[in-house]
Amino acid sequence: MSVAPAPAVVLDNRFARELPELAVAWPAAEAPEPRLLALDEQLAAELGLDPAWLRGPGGIGLLTGAAVSAGATPVAQAYAGHQFGGYSPRLGDGRALLLGELTGADGTPRDLHLKGSGRTPFARGGDGLAAVGPMLREYVVSRAMHALGIATTRALAVVATGRTVHRETPLPGAVLARVAASHLRVGTFQYARATGDPALLRRLADHAIARHHPQAATAERPYLALFEAVVAAQASLIARWMHVGFVHGVMNTDNMTISGETIDYGPCAFMEGFDPATVYSSIDHAGRYAYGNQPAVAEWNLARLAEALLPLLDDDQERAVTLAVESLGGFRREYHAAWLAGLRAKLGRPGDPGLAEPLVADLLDLLRADRVEHTSFFRALASAARGDAEPARRLVVDLAGIDAWIARWRALEPDPEAMDRVNPVYIPRNHLVEEALAAATDGDREPFDRLVAAVTAPFDERPGLERYAAAAPDDFTGYRTFCGT
Repeated sequence: MSVAPAPAVVLDNRFARELPELAVAWPAAEAPEPRLLALDEQLAAELGLDPAWLRGPGGIGLLTGAAVSAGATPVAQAYAGHQFGGYSPRLGDGRALLLGELTGADGTPRDLHLKGSGRTPFARGGDGLAAVGPMLREYVVSRAMHALGIATTRALAVVATGRTVHRETPLPGAVLARVAASHLRVGTFQYARATGDPALLRRLADHAIARHHPQAATAERPYLALFEAVVAAQASLIARWMHVGFVHGVMNTDNMTISGETIDYGPCAFMEGFDPATVYSSIDHAGRYAYGNQPAVAEWNLARLAEALLPLLDDDQERAVTLAVESLGGFRREYHAAWLAGLRAKLGRPGDPGLAEPLVADLLDLLRADRVEHTSFFRALASAARGDAEPARRLVVDLAGIDAWIARWRALEPDPEAMDRVNPVYIPRNHLVEEALAAATDGDREPFDRLVAAVTAPFDERPGLERYAAAAPDDFTGYRTFCGT
């Protein structure tokens, strides 16, 4: 029996209404035996949704796409993209649906979007489904990223569907409901440009300006200002990834948002031993999306956005290219400034130009040489600022090198309280994520719930959570992540 959503749940279809060429109306696949596995009650409240109702039949109907408000039209979004450098002209939501836009208590519209909701016309031979493990991975990692203060799409809920998903082995199926400022991507602009319809490209750009970067509307060159706003947002985002050791794993252009939010937590992971060459994705054989390559890849992706926008930048193509290149040049400056500011904060001297780049570079050389555990080291360094260097020293092999560096750094009188506010104790450590997902797939949610509780208050050290602050055991090696499709 179908269920109706609560009357208060109003989903606008603005994207489909304004950009019908980029939206294919499509229903979600039936969930034979839906069962709620995880719900972010705080996010639900921000959206004006009653958590108690979401746990009931009407809420489950909304979270699986079985029941949406009158007038709402779930759609699969069209986009193109460069995947590992190769261009695909037609990607789109192969297993996802935009249910519509919700406006929360703050008056900001946000997308309510499903992942794993069944095949669409963009499925390209896939089954359109998702398994419990990958959907819970996106839930826990996106909640952790939000708690770390990093712009991200946010997981509202994961619902087990009661359907079996066939991968290497049969797995229990699930659907993720996530929330985003929007799901506009670099790939969305690539698709619009490839249609050869300049009016569509212009409407898409106007939609993006109104939705994300309204200040661009009053600029002398609004579409150049839009591009520069995306450049700035992505420079800040990638710097924040680098500060916490986050490795996205699949930085295709269809996974780079116009809003500047992190999207798509497929083969993602947090770096353990510090090494710019770190790769966790099972399909990234050449290391294109390694930890240390992420800034350069972001710049490359933004160049593809610039190419898509060229017809809007100037009627003269050479002039348009010149403008785009000049604006793209701002990425390195803005990224470097954001990255250095973040490192100064992590080292207890926020906003202090006196903490010079050579001091930062020398520390990173030490960490790289010994593959020092990234998260643990920066948290332990606050103890050194308080006078006890041993917690940091015992993570490093080159004791003479770290002692000399700590002496130079201490002379600047770093603020340990400021360090504790930006250096997390708890992140989704890879061995704990795998432990939690394996247990949840087998029906035991307790390890997953404990992990979520730890990483959603990442800076507050708490008794009883010591294993969530500890590095992976020695036998946890060769870790690889998978996209889940």
